[in-house]
Amino acid sequence: MKANVWHGKNKLQVDNVPDPTILNPRDAILKITSTAICGSDLHLLDGYVPTMEKGDILGHEFMGEVVELGSAVTNLKIGDRVVVPFTISCGHCLSCEEKLYSLCENSNPNAWMAEKMWGHSPAGIFGYSHLTGGYAGGQAEYVRVPYADVGCFKVPNDMSDDQVLFLSDILPTGWMAAENCSIEPGDVVAIWGCGPVGLFAIQSAFVQGAERVIAIDRFPERLRMAKKLRAETLNYEEVSVLEALKQLTGGRGPDACIDAVGMEAHGVGMVGAYDTIKQAVRMESDRPIALREAMMACRNGGTVSVPGVYGGLIDKVPFGSVMNRSLTIKTGQTHVQRYMQPLLERIQKGEIDTTCIITHHLPLDEAPHGYDLFKNKQDECIKVVLKP
Repeated sequence: MKANVWHGKNKLQVDNVPDPTILNPRDAILKITSTAICGSDLHLLDGYVPTMEKGDILGHEFMGEVVELGSAVTNLKIGDRVVVPFTISCGHCLSCEEKLYSLCENSNPNAWMAEKMWGHSPAGIFGYSHLTGGYAGGQAEYVRVPYADVGCFKVPNDMSDDQVLFLSDILPTGWMAAENCSIEPGDVVAIWGCGPVGLFAIQSAFVQGAERVIAIDRFPERLRMAKKLRAETLNYEEVSVLEALKQLTGGRGPDACIDAVGMEAHGVGMVGAYDTIKQAVRMESDRPIALREAMMACRNGGTVSVPGVYGGLIDKVPFGSVMNRSLTIKTGQTHVQRYMQPLLERIQKGEIDTTCIITHHLPLDEAPHGYDLFKNKQDECIKVVLKP
């Protein structure tokens, strides 16, 4: 089969690789019908996530048709159309029973690696380095899905791939980011980053009761999209974000702040240069520019929600501000399975538009080009969907 394969930092290639096979009774094999490039994939491309190996297949946002089933999978049948969460979860451990699916205790065979880096291991993740299991990803013609009885979510045949594909990751991620803010009617929510997760966080915040959403980015196409979704916008290259947020909230600050950027945030002036240089010389692994601003901007007693991915060590985090001003921080990889059914129903009701963020459809053969478009923000690219 064909698959999008990692060959080193900033080196991708669509190769012919062996077809996946059933390895365990709870496995399924899917024929991929749609898969997407995620902002988190860029961290792999750029070499910021360790334990990638030449030949690894990328991709953790995908859906398809069931073509083969292990003997223990009884809730699926051949031909079912399914979306797969990016986190691999067994469904039976303590974390899964508490619906903390991204913390599954059984799905990462390389848990010892994660424990050395983070203290404890999260769940396995498709196509996301050997630190999270070394599983082959879904930017391919076929994929093996472990724990398929838990990880394959059946979707209606009358809904298009574009409507349901993002149930795999970025829609639940944006929703959980807003949910972590404990939004009350009348709240003001500020969101750093108007990429796909940020755009879904905007929609989610309004659905959950926010009165105002202020979105922060620098790319005109992303800011235009945020405005279409009813957000007020700030271009961080043109204004002081902290001062602007004070002015827009009567000096109080937003009730909640969402960092939807993560480890490769960009900044201006000395702050941006500081993190860029420190990361380049490996004195810190992540650039926490957006996180610092979110902490400093949030009102006293407010909440900072962090769906943006961080991998390792960050510098100059104003934790004194967090402690002295009684801020709450909530974060985590998304517990996708928890949200798939309720979010599917919201899509069907028209409360959330999943298709508006897609700017490019490309064949799988053009995956490396799709990464170039997405990474370099060419051709006003916001989201790329690949079709095998």
